[in-house]
Amino acid sequence: MAPKLYHYGISGPSRGALFSARVIGAPIEIEIINLFKKEQFSESFLKINPQHCLPTLDDDGFVIWESRAIACYLADKYGKDDQLYPRDLKRRAVVNQRLFFDSSSLYVKIRAICFPILFLGETEIKKALKDDLNTTIGFLETFLTGSEWVAGDQPTIADTCIYASLTSILEVGWDISSFPNIQRWLKQCAKLPGASENDEGAKSFGEAVKKNLK
Repeated sequence: MAPKLYHYGISGPSRGALFSARVIGAPIEIEIINLFKKEQFSESFLKINPQHCLPTLDDDGFVIWESRAIACYLADKYGKDDQLYPRDLKRRAVVNQRLFFDSSSLYVKIRAICFPILFLGETEIKKALKDDLNTTIGFLETFLTGSEWVAGDQPTIADTCIYASLTSILEVGWDISSFPNIQRWLKQCAKLPGASENDEGAKSFGEAVKKNLK
């Protein structure tokens, strides 16, 4: 039986897990949990994941959540080789660092901007939050200086997860004209399996945010 991914396309982390699965070639069954309808708080879903967050993976009764953990698990289990999640200790450490950068910094800054607009009635992006995110995007630009991908010369699950996060804010209309390395990298990522599926969800996310902006 294929692992089941509880998923909602508007969610950046959820798209990161699914995009990773597509690039890995992992067999995935998708079950949609509509966050706007608060389906994550249903009794049936809370039994699976009491933290009620997406994405959540159920692999024949083994349940984990957090998109980057899911990506790591799927890469180890289904990867045809170790390119996407290297077994070499140092190469894997770089991939992990980039994944943690996404989970603890990049996505956090994006969420700090978008969550209040989606759910708390905010209608504009505060300058301090904008500056903070641009500083963080600048770190990503540095990662890509002299490197084809965010963690080396080949694509990894760090690319799929970060791409899912960044495309969310790009669809809000974020200006990345001063980040040429990121612009190049985005074009490369767009050629990976599952990128267009991610982009559709990111577009829906961007539209939901923009309709609440002044």
